[in-house]
Amino acid sequence: MTATLEKNTSNGRAWIMLLLAGGFEIGYALSVGGSQAFTVPSWSIAAFGFFLLTLYFLSAALRTIDVGIGYAVWAGTGSVGAAVLGSILLDQPLTLVQTFWLAVIIAGVVWLKLADSAKLQA
Repeated sequence: MTATLEKNTSNGRAWIMLLLAGGFEIGYALSVGGSQAFTVPSWSIAAFGFFLLTLYFLSAALRTIDVGIGYAVWAGTGSVGAAVLGSILLDQPLTLVQTFWLAVIIAGVVWLKLADSAKLQA
């Protein structure tokens, strides 16, 4: 029972780290856009910082989570977050068709998380 509890705790931490990596990926994407091809120093420095953070948290999460699942969740989180926040913060257009496909990505990420649950694996 203790081993199961430790595995669930470790798995939960890995998913939190993966979500943090996705958040930092969003910051990276937005700051790269703001850097205007790395010509704005403050945005360029922010992009570099977010890049290092996303790589660290992604690599830490992938110690527990399968690479295929982890990478898909990380990429999906980053894509959806960058599209939504880019629309809000950077006045980038977000069409109805784009919104639909972003919703498909979100559904896929949720299903991947559910597929990784202990109840379904048992």
